[in-house]
Amino acid sequence: MIEPFRAHVGQAEIDDLRRRLAATRWPEPETVDDWSQGVPLGYVRELCRYWADGYDFGFADRVNAFPQFRTELDGLGIHFLHVRSPEPDALPLLLTHGWPGSVVEFLKVLGPLTDPGAHGGDPADAFHVVAPSLPGFGWSDKPSAPGWDTPRIARAFAELMTRLGYSRYGAQGGDWGAIVTTALASQHPESLAGIHLNMAMVGLDDTTFDDPTPTERKALADLDHHRTTGSGYYQQQRTRPQTLGYGLTDSPAGQCAWIAEKFWAWTDHDGRPESALTRDEMLDDISVYWFTASAASSARLYWETNTRDAAEISVPSGISIYPKETIRPSRRWAERRFTDLRWHEELDRGGHFAAFEQPGSFVEQLRGFFRLVR
Repeated sequence: MIEPFRAHVGQAEIDDLRRRLAATRWPEPETVDDWSQGVPLGYVRELCRYWADGYDFGFADRVNAFPQFRTELDGLGIHFLHVRSPEPDALPLLLTHGWPGSVVEFLKVLGPLTDPGAHGGDPADAFHVVAPSLPGFGWSDKPSAPGWDTPRIARAFAELMTRLGYSRYGAQGGDWGAIVTTALASQHPESLAGIHLNMAMVGLDDTTFDDPTPTERKALADLDHHRTTGSGYYQQQRTRPQTLGYGLTDSPAGQCAWIAEKFWAWTDHDGRPESALTRDEMLDDISVYWFTASAASSARLYWETNTRDAAEISVPSGISIYPKETIRPSRRWAERRFTDLRWHEELDRGGHFAAFEQPGSFVEQLRGFFRLVR
């Protein structure tokens, strides 16, 4: 029922990528001197040149450094990392990524989370980590029929934890991972020690705008700016994921630009994404999408889940607010939905890809919250 798995990319696949990149038909340059029209031509050409000629294509080996498996859940093959701690009393922890993320986001935090004693921490903070690839993402199967929305994914992941022998565990997520995690909290509160989110979805009503603090005003302004200038990807993936998939699955330059723009838009950087993530780190994630041909299947999750559940969550909860995250609820906003909110901290640095960008603070946030609920 659970089979060991190793990621693999063959030389023929790498040669095909290089051939496609060399044959790219590029558009003319943007007519502005910033990113307001999208990824600048010079930037994406240089990143693709490096992908073809400088990148080591070792992303599969970096994933393979950790134990990983596949199992069938609700009729679909699901890939997951399962890194057990040497500490016998470690708390099981389900880590769920989002879009345009993948399990490579977590590679820098797996060691400190599972073996804190070997990384300058307290062994009492140890976790057994389970990190699945979402259906249609990475090395998980692509659904062949509709119905794989976030509640169904949460049910499948709950079954995964049961299958691994974990009856009580914690769960963490950002982006789609946060939505799956909150759905899991609604479905199986009895199984969860607590949930931690680095992008918490809360319902905003008219009272939200009553006497907002300066921090709340900034959060609302940034969210409005994102909706006005940065949500085109969302509308396309929510309404026409199949149409989008043809270009991104055929053109590595297109797939690279589609994701690189989000690394620019959603990370905490100094003007270039490389100050938040290295080129190799960005290309590790982009390569997962390219070599698994998952542009359409990953985008389809937006079509499947085009409503947002705002039901109350009674499970003990923790929220970490990174300053460049698109959604940053204040404590009073968060408490409307998360009725047992035990942790709400605002960080000085970091963005949407918290574990990828700021692995040290991400680990400390998880350790701090889960100390309260173990």
